[in-house]
Amino acid sequence: MNGHERFMQRAVALATENVRTGRGGPFGCVVVKDGEIVAEGMNLVTSTNDPTAHGEVVAIRRACEKLGTFSLEGCEVYTSCEPCPMCLAALYWSRCSAIYYGNTAADAAAVGFDDSFLYDEVKKPLDQRAIPIRQLLHDEALESFRAWTASEKKIDY
Repeated sequence: MNGHERFMQRAVALATENVRTGRGGPFGCVVVKDGEIVAEGMNLVTSTNDPTAHGEVVAIRRACEKLGTFSLEGCEVYTSCEPCPMCLAALYWSRCSAIYYGNTAADAAAVGFDDSFLYDEVKKPLDQRAIPIRQLLHDEALESFRAWTASEKKIDY
């Protein structure tokens, strides 16, 4: 068994264990750097009442904390299922080197975790989305961007 398979097996084991212990959904994730697991995460949405506590997000947070950085450059991510739109965005923002997954989005949909509506929703014009979204106080909001542009304390990311 190669490293990729070993890390994926761990992600799948975390997902299965998570279901068996009743902590959350069937999703597990590991972050690997230089051939070693840096952090693990499982879906904790229902046990923490946090809709963002997907396995990938939990693993990203733990890895960044352990590594002392907001960037996972040079890290590979192994997740038991193809990432949902939120997790995929978080993985891209983390700048990880590669993403490996086990189950597909179609597999997830078949057991009640269907994210297709999110992909459809973001393609719609703002005024046609299911949740109303509208802009307020644009001129005032720009002040924070002006402050960022002028700041000598900013850390680009």
